Amino acid sequence: MKRILALATLLTLLALPQLSLAKAGAGLPDFTDLAEKAGKAVVNISTTKNVAGGNAQMREFFKNAPKDSPFRDFFDQFNRYFGQEMQPRKVMSLGSGFIISPDGYIVTNNHVVAGADEIKVKLLNREKLYDAKIIGRDQETDLALLKVEAGNDLPVLTFGDSDAARVGEWVLAIGNPFGLSHSVMAGIISAKGRHIGAGPFDNFLQTDASINPGNSGGPLLDMNGHVIGINTAIVPNGQGIGFATPSSMAEKIITQLKQGKKIARGWLGITMQEMDENTAKALGLPNTKGALVAQVVPGDPADKAGVKISDVIRSINGQAVDDASTLLSRIAGLRPGEKVRLGVWRGGRITDLTVVLGERKPSFVAERGEGGQKDNAASSVLGLSVRPVQAGEETQSLGLTKVQGLLVLDIDAKSKAAQVDIQPGDVVVEADQHAVSTVAQFKAVVASAKQKGVVMLLIKRQGQNVLRAVTLDKK
Repeated sequence: MKRILALATLLTLLALPQLSLAKAGAGLPDFTDLAEKAGKAVVNISTTKNVAGGNAQMREFFKNAPKDSPFRDFFDQFNRYFGQEMQPRKVMSLGSGFIISPDGYIVTNNHVVAGADEIKVKLLNREKLYDAKIIGRDQETDLALLKVEAGNDLPVLTFGDSDAARVGEWVLAIGNPFGLSHSVMAGIISAKGRHIGAGPFDNFLQTDASINPGNSGGPLLDMNGHVIGINTAIVPNGQGIGFATPSSMAEKIITQLKQGKKIARGWLGITMQEMDENTAKALGLPNTKGALVAQVVPGDPADKAGVKISDVIRSINGQAVDDASTLLSRIAGLRPGEKVRLGVWRGGRITDLTVVLGERKPSFVAERGEGGQKDNAASSVLGLSVRPVQAGEETQSLGLTKVQGLLVLDIDAKSKAAQVDIQPGDVVVEADQHAVSTVAQFKAVVASAKQKGVVMLLIKRQGQNVLRAVTLDKK
């Protein structure tokens, strides 16, 4: 009898792990209905960009060599074997997006469509490819709004509340990784408020749902089917680490683009720096939370409200400020003219100050789509839309130590400047070793360089020097 009881006990113990696993499995979420319903509103976006082939300057040199020159013979041999690679070509890329209105408005990333000569959208269960029109895009938050004419009863997704989302919650990502259309990836929110150096408004959701090339612009969904993020970035050498722009930021931008409004962001007019333990100790603060005011621009909103150097901004409208990046993002998320209440640490106590926000002068310009207006202060040189860098917060955001140069706002994708990796947000500080701080100066140097057929540009890219040689048409 004892042996029978012992055997029964042993069998029960052996069954416990299986019972535990079954119980755990029963508690896992079921994504099938969510994937089926939400997937109908996710689209595949393909773009085409026309680019020149090979090195244009080298090609022209060999092509124009005398017929009896050994260089000419070299060119003939080179062109025979590699000529195809030297010809202009079309570059294709893929991304994702999602429909937000039955009449065909689609949200995606700006980098998915920037510089594209042609944009095609593939809807689920439809063979036809639809031409997409750019309604508007915002380079600073990497968001874009497209429109397709595909009827007025398309399935849609709605934005949720990313602020209310919690670390550890289940999420679902749907997109087209590596061109594999309508792939569904599940995971959790790994972290919030991530700063990855992607721009002035870094505030990403981190997820371990697989995000790969081609997922950009697709939705990150909560379990209620609401979009709480737009899948945007990855860590190239990492696994299980992806980043999404939170809906709390994206929805405001998309709404303004859809309404045809200018993207206007709040501005205090201060230079900030991060807190450290020694600074906090010197100021009598219990921790390093907050944004330390290093400079106040005279006459700007913060100055008018009484903000002073060495103040520490600890809250905005009662919400805690963790660091300088948090302050920048929250202020930029408000409209110029709004009144905000700042909780400022000064002299060992919190002082409340009311500020009427100004308008931030961005390092990138939010653009209207076809028929829209770009910054009317900008002029085109070498296919670059440029204007003088402005003092204050813009200088700081560009990584400059002083006001200098011309800010690149946009680039003609067919220009020779686009072939040498000049980017929006770059600052042209010199042309052929001549300082350029006005468009007229830039144009004059370019004009004098046409005889030699090339101009050398010194560019500041987030504080780093970059040299670029741009070929010119001799006239």
